[in-house]
Amino acid sequence: MSETRFHKVQLDELPEVECCCGTTRRGFADLPDAPASIHLLKVKDEPTSHYHQKTAEIYLILEGEGFLELDGEMIPVKPLSSVLIKPGCRHRAVGQMTLVNIPVPKHDDNDFFYEDDAVKDGEVPVH
Repeated sequence: MSETRFHKVQLDELPEVECCCGTTRRGFADLPDAPASIHLLKVKDEPTSHYHQKTAEIYLILEGEGFLELDGEMIPVKPLSSVLIKPGCRHRAVGQMTLVNIPVPKHDDNDFFYEDDAVKDGEVPVH
């Protein structure tokens, strides 16, 4: 018997998960051998700036307009804007937007890092 070499998800049917950026639906994150994951993200009003040491992310804006704050620089984005965020780049989305996020390698709760002043005392950001 051969192993299946593909997987399909319906992003709008996956359960919502609260995260430091808003509300996300994560596809392929639970597959042990997945080289990447895909997330449908609705950005919240005040997302927490963070960075990853190992993960690169590709953002594709689907709806709304706003900015991506990337290493302190505000980059305007609108539908069909796409941005590659390399490891180490401090980032957050600013504005009412829905976007697709493709982390490579796949989502890892242990690869989220924050500046000391980005997190309030006693608060633990959700990844």
